[in-house]
Amino acid sequence: MNSVTPAKAIVVDDHPLFRRGVVELLSESKEFEVVSSFGSAVDLIAAMPITAPDLLLLDYQMPEMSGIEALKILRPQLPQSKIVMLTVSMDSHSLLEAITLGADGYLLKDTESEQILKQLASVMQGKIAINESGITLLAQSIRSNGISPNPPEADMQNDEALEALKELTERERQTLKLISKGLSNKLIARELGISDGTVKVYVKNLLRKLGLRSRLELAAWSHNHSFAHSDEN
Repeated sequence: MNSVTPAKAIVVDDHPLFRRGVVELLSESKEFEVVSSFGSAVDLIAAMPITAPDLLLLDYQMPEMSGIEALKILRPQLPQSKIVMLTVSMDSHSLLEAITLGADGYLLKDTESEQILKQLASVMQGKIAINESGITLLAQSIRSNGISPNPPEADMQNDEALEALKELTERERQTLKLISKGLSNKLIARELGISDGTVKVYVKNLLRKLGLRSRLELAAWSHNHSFAHSDEN
């Protein structure tokens, strides 16, 4: 039986009952160990410097300092930590703002406990944690409204973007186009007639070559540089 070291987590939420529930949920799992919890982002920041957690859960709406304000401060200080926002409601602006500011996930508070653990486990593996409704909302926003606040990495000038595109293979370009349409790895694999594993390799290559952090940023980058697909029908 393999022994896995639990990921060290910090929970920040101004609602005591919810905070306690999240702490208990994580503590009962074998994958996480809660090292601290705070009732506000102000208290968390006041406690800095603390040992950087593997995972930081931040309530989006808090008095004194919101989760998004805390994210702006903490992301540069905790570059290796996974930061996931917890929210009571989902809207495209808040979702995009959180992701482009460096959040590794954006989850609704009423998500089933098992799903929360599953999503957080995926975050620790380098994936983005978003509810199904959030993925749909994001894809619709990018396609219809072009809502896409640019993170520094995605805000390339056109000449830089063109240079980056030269590094992409034809398959990587095709994968990028399908990601921009909101397709999952499984659907991309089906569309291109390749395996899920091969799609994962293409996505990893795209992130590295374009200097981005997530498939959401890939979608935003692709939208912002529409000429990336100008040679395709």
